[in-house]
Amino acid sequence: MIEFNNSNAELERHLCFSIYELSRSIQRMYQPFLNELNLTYPQYLVLVALYEHDNSKVSALGEILDLNYGTLSPLLSRMEKQKLIQRTRSLDDTRVVYIGLLPHGKDIREQAFTLPQQLVSKSGLNDDEWHEFSMLSMKVFHNLSK
Repeated sequence: MIEFNNSNAELERHLCFSIYELSRSIQRMYQPFLNELNLTYPQYLVLVALYEHDNSKVSALGEILDLNYGTLSPLLSRMEKQKLIQRTRSLDDTRVVYIGLLPHGKDIREQAFTLPQQLVSKSGLNDDEWHEFSMLSMKVFHNLSK
């Protein structure tokens, strides 16, 4: 087990800091392209999730993105105004709302499809390293989410 003490507790040795910095670096790399598409990073993530899980319940989308309703609802409202998505209430239970990609949302997602490959190519990792890094990151995320 890794133990932290005063001799190894520098900020750079904290995994939380390196992940935070990595996330910010990715967002900075994506930002110019997202600006061209008039998207924020969270909106991009919604489009990616919906591309795979179109017509999902808002609650399911929140689980996929690990966002609560209070954060997700205004984000979806802005995206609906941009004609990227459409919210539809269930006919059986009006409390249930489904989110679907509109054609403009699908087009924008297609345009942004190159972003992950740009990240991989700029990462300096080979295919095996990238796969291992991705798997370990998701493992830590799932373990911390329990």
